[in-house]
Amino acid sequence: MTDPSQPSRPERDRPWVMRTYAGHSSARESNALYRRNLEKGQTGLSVAFDLPTQTGYDPDHELARGEVGKVGVPVSHVGDMRALFDGIPLAEMNTSMTINATAMWVFALYQVVAEEQGAAPGQLAGTTQNDIIKEYLSRGTYAFPPGPSLRLVTDLIAYTVSEVPRWNPINICSYHLQEAGATPVQEIAYSMCTAIAVLDAVRDSGQVPPERFGEVVGRISFFVNAGVRFVEEMCKMRAFVELWDELTRERYGVSDERQRRFRYGVQVNSLGLTEAQPENNVQRIVLEMLGVTLSKRARARAVQLPAWNEALGLPRPWDQQWSLRMQQVLAYESDLLEYEDLFDGSPVVEAKVRQIADGARAEIDRVLAMGGAVAAVESGYMKQALVASHAARRRRIETGQDVVVGVNRFTSTEPNPLTADLTTVIQTVDPGVEAAAVEAVRRWRSERDADPARKQAAADALRRLTEEARGDANLVPATLACARAGVTTGEWAGALREVFGEYRAPTGVSGSVGAPSVADQSGRDGSAPGGAGEPAGELAALREAVRRTGEELGTRLRMLVGKPGLDGHSNGAEQVAVRARDAGFEVIYQGIRLTPAQIVAAAVAEDVHCVGLSVLSGSHMELVPQVLQGLREHDLGDVPVVVGGIIPDGDAHRLREAGVAEVFTPKDFGLDEVLGRVVAAIRRAYGLPELSGHRQSAS
Repeated sequence: MTDPSQPSRPERDRPWVMRTYAGHSSARESNALYRRNLEKGQTGLSVAFDLPTQTGYDPDHELARGEVGKVGVPVSHVGDMRALFDGIPLAEMNTSMTINATAMWVFALYQVVAEEQGAAPGQLAGTTQNDIIKEYLSRGTYAFPPGPSLRLVTDLIAYTVSEVPRWNPINICSYHLQEAGATPVQEIAYSMCTAIAVLDAVRDSGQVPPERFGEVVGRISFFVNAGVRFVEEMCKMRAFVELWDELTRERYGVSDERQRRFRYGVQVNSLGLTEAQPENNVQRIVLEMLGVTLSKRARARAVQLPAWNEALGLPRPWDQQWSLRMQQVLAYESDLLEYEDLFDGSPVVEAKVRQIADGARAEIDRVLAMGGAVAAVESGYMKQALVASHAARRRRIETGQDVVVGVNRFTSTEPNPLTADLTTVIQTVDPGVEAAAVEAVRRWRSERDADPARKQAAADALRRLTEEARGDANLVPATLACARAGVTTGEWAGALREVFGEYRAPTGVSGSVGAPSVADQSGRDGSAPGGAGEPAGELAALREAVRRTGEELGTRLRMLVGKPGLDGHSNGAEQVAVRARDAGFEVIYQGIRLTPAQIVAAAVAEDVHCVGLSVLSGSHMELVPQVLQGLREHDLGDVPVVVGGIIPDGDAHRLREAGVAEVFTPKDFGLDEVLGRVVAAIRRAYGLPELSGHRQSAS
């Protein structure tokens, strides 16, 4: 019986979809992980693909070396996709796939496997990220130039709206923009400019009748970032909702409110997770989750949380379970979902939303005046703006203007039982995974080609893809034919590379504002970074050390900043390059996705005094020794090599034993100190005496 003395509780809203971003090693290993997560109450799948899959290479390609199975699951053909979802009924699943350059290909594999399970395309629900523009700005997993890439995006949208109507064909992704330094204003503005570029392209392609264009708008979703300033992040989301409704109503004439609804998923900010005192990341993650759940009017439709130890390496299943439980406690134990919006009518919130929205409108207009998002990518404008904003953020942390607990303040700590054994605190990928994947894809191609009929079917499918890529046909049907014929990821992308060509995006380093002065005083919401004044003491001392060392060597110091392998997360490398240039180095930075041989060739050609390598994908133990060996083969073995990335202590020790001069990890947040150690390494290598006041080694 109901107790009349107890008030009745309001009806609860349905919780958001709860996901964990996961995938590693192999399709079978990842399948087992997905099944365990679903058993624990996860309500959707979020698939992480490895870098070769994301950039269109098979595991046996030169650029794939060291990267197979590291940051996600390798999927080389339809057989891998079968194994990935074995025993998981895709007709009943909501699957998010973080895939962009090869989104059409991976979607085709998914559809073919679903059909093999007996599912009709109309039953499939989920999302392909498929936002290629932000790849040129932040994440770096593009494969083709912007124009052809936008065509692939357009074709997939047009196909799914017609044939797979429950599918979200694009997840416009501001998440990585924030990680690349975007302010709330820039995050909204550049995402909206991407949406405009995509929607205009779909409309202008003529593939969707005008009367059905509202269906296109209704299938657009967003994937956003939520930082620890959770009040500002909540206001950002309310501004997002307002501007999306305004844009779709006024620019595209969509009258149906349901089609104009701003639908978004979120992963909270991994950029703010710290290697120092990593237990603090738990409360950071919770606060960031609140920013996208507290306001009902701007609540996320799906949430995935990082794990507390992601700044240390690959999380274990237990760590992912902990993050899932955070969501479940908020959704099921708290009373959050029993109430209407908590912030409607708040003058503080309304003022902050207005400030962010007005700033975003102005920046949108600025980009559109340049010709839109694609033009602003090709000119380097947006990339330069992000690099400059990120430099300003780093400067605020370095000077203490922004407090990061455990990093630049409150650094004393008790011994941490969570990290007492660093060999077990993260999950490692078996080194044999890559060799197994290489052997497997070669066996797949060999067995396929040993059957004349299958070999002919694959050749015909690739020929059709190439021919249609030279024309203007929608490329999804040809891609589906490739998937059914057993074509591999590298073969599909290689055929399109022959037609579309290769591309190297602007780095944003040469035109960005660096750190010429003391703490940046720019507004957080998007006012221009920079400032005048005398250099801060530490930077002034660094400049003097660079100048003096160059003078003693009889030349300006030259530093090569290199990104070996397929890791496209270039934010750290860009910030090092900008600060080194500001400190007086001549900096050679050629961008992402270089082979060790290309990095060595650049070091030889530029006669550099130091090589700095940035590796965040976990492939440092495979790639760095190749660079060291290449330098020795060219009689440059004495040139100091320094390495930065997410590098466990054991690996750092082995790298130093192999000849690396310095190893930097996320705890080394002060770039002036980092570069001071680089100067010291150069002086040791050239037999120069230690400079007073400069640290000579971290080991």
